Amino acid sequence: MTIDWSWIGDHADDLTSLTLSHLQAALTAVFFGLLISLPLAVIAHRVRPLRGFLLGVSNILFTIPSIAIFVLLLPISGLTRTTTVIGLTVYTLVVLLRNTVEGLDSVPAKTKEAAKAMGTRPLRTLLTVELPLALPVIMAGVRIATVMSISLVSVATYIGDGGLGQLFTDGFQRDFPTPVIVGVVLTILLAVVADALLVALQYVLTPWRRRRA
Repeated sequence: MTIDWSWIGDHADDLTSLTLSHLQAALTAVFFGLLISLPLAVIAHRVRPLRGFLLGVSNILFTIPSIAIFVLLLPISGLTRTTTVIGLTVYTLVVLLRNTVEGLDSVPAKTKEAAKAMGTRPLRTLLTVELPLALPVIMAGVRIATVMSISLVSVATYIGDGGLGQLFTDGFQRDFPTPVIVGVVLTILLAVVADALLVALQYVLTPWRRRRA
């Protein structure tokens, strides 16, 4: 299997555009997944009877095949980027919700009791004590969700989107391996770079862990 290097040079602009589109879809889905999962995780953490229900629903949504989700969304949002983002967001929820709940569960009870004894209101305790201490576990979920979303964007090619996934379709249809190889390499690079940046972000956001180390 050989690579046509001249094809890569001739399509550099297209490859850049597809890469940015791919990354935008993945990151947008993770962003909305966080917006949805954070409040749900707080509810699941504090209202125990709802914990199993919320986690169960997210698990059920995760079992739906990705192509099926996109097809089911077509009558609602059509052949648009919105369909891609909604579908990907659904898949991020199972990881983000579970990790956020586990992160909140990992906060020592004595720490929360100390904050309460100091007269700190519940919302402020959540924002300044619980979420910061839960951040390492939450960030682990964000990293998994991000890499997963980057890998799943290509599936949206079946609805006319898909970012770098369009290279796979083009290569298979023309029996031309270069676009397929380039698409795979760029997808892997995106996942590796995104994960590395999230590790760096976690390092910046958790200075107390550096001091303890």
